[in-house]
Amino acid sequence: MFLGTYTPRLDDKGRLILPAKYREELGNGLVLTRGQERCIYVFSQREFERVHEQMRQAPLSSRQARDYIRVFLSGASDEVPDKQGRVTIPSSLRSYAGLDREVTVIGAGTRAEIWDSAAWNTYLEEKESAFSETDEEVLPGIF
Repeated sequence: MFLGTYTPRLDDKGRLILPAKYREELGNGLVLTRGQERCIYVFSQREFERVHEQMRQAPLSSRQARDYIRVFLSGASDEVPDKQGRVTIPSSLRSYAGLDREVTVIGAGTRAEIWDSAAWNTYLEEKESAFSETDEEVLPGIF
C-alpha cells in the first residue's frame, strides 16, 4: 500500500528518486500513466495488470469507456528504476502534469501519484474543506 507525502526533485534528465518506502513494491518495474487532475499515476506492474483487466470488462459500445481507456493507455510507459531507485518520467508525461523541478509524490493506496508541487498544494487546499464534509454515503462503512 502506498502512503504518505514526499517531495523529491526531478533532475536535469527528468528522473525522480522514488521514495524509499515504495522501492520494494516498484523495484522490479512500474507503469507511469496520465492520472486525473493532471497528475501522473504510478502503478506496480502487478497492480497495472489488475487495472487493465478491469478495463477489459468495459463494453466496447460505451463511448465514455473507450475514451477513458484510450487516454489512459496511450500515455502509459513501463519503466524499471535504476540501482539508485531513480525512474525516468517521459517528457510527454512531464508536460501533461506540468512537472518542473519541484514535485510531490503522494501515496494513494493502490498507486502513487506524482504532482507538480504547486498544483498539489492548490489541490489540497481546495479539497480539505470537502474532506471534512465527506459523509458515509461517499465512503460507506468508513465512518
